Amino acid sequence: MKILHRLFASVGVIALSACVHATPIVIPSQASWHWQLSGKLQTPDRLVYDIDLFDTPASTIATLKSRGRIVVCYFSAGSWEDWRPDAAQFPKEALGAQLDGWPGERWVDIRHPEVRTLMARRILLAAQKGCDAVEPDNVDGYSNSNGLRLTEADQVDYNRWLSRQAHYRDLAIALKNAVELVPQLVDDFDFALNESCYAYKECAAYRAFRQQGKAVFIAEYRSYNSNMCAKAATAGYQLQFFKRDLNSVGKPCL
Repeated sequence: MKILHRLFASVGVIALSACVHATPIVIPSQASWHWQLSGKLQTPDRLVYDIDLFDTPASTIATLKSRGRIVVCYFSAGSWEDWRPDAAQFPKEALGAQLDGWPGERWVDIRHPEVRTLMARRILLAAQKGCDAVEPDNVDGYSNSNGLRLTEADQVDYNRWLSRQAHYRDLAIALKNAVELVPQLVDDFDFALNESCYAYKECAAYRAFRQQGKAVFIAEYRSYNSNMCAKAATAGYQLQFFKRDLNSVGKPCL
């Protein structure tokens, strides 16, 4: 029975992938945004709120939307986190190396059917909670020491699968980091969110998103920098400066 249950769950995920995409919300390219993944939720006057999928109650999401906010729900799509409510459901053989600097977190085998089933359930949860979009994190495991021998082709296939799952649920989806994959994935994702691309001199890659009129949100972990703001304004990016714990309000460019 357990084997049959797993089989039917996997078939359900595959079936979703074959369905026609729904129409997700369009996030304005010049939208103000608030990104907070821990701590008591702050409520600055921003259009887009990017918040944790599991830690945020549906009632909070409903309140934000009643105030005209667009709600993006964050979850990790490429790693196992030992504190998440579905952590025990991940098969042990699908767990890879520890994420450097992140205790209790390991890369997952994105090719594993049960991993995909669990991620499809997370996307479904986002839809059920009323999120407008999702921000799947750690979608660049192939370029890290993951312990699973993931390839670029594996990553592109998985990221496109995530996009199809989100669009089936009528959710917009962000491409998080994964700068090297932008040329291959820009058509599949509705907006982009990057961490520290100015620090690493990688921001030019996101011109592809702006050429399609899509929003590009950039987070830099440092004090306010007017030179970076000038570059972001010229490129049409929405840049903010944050603390690394992401538990407070960021400082947007003026």
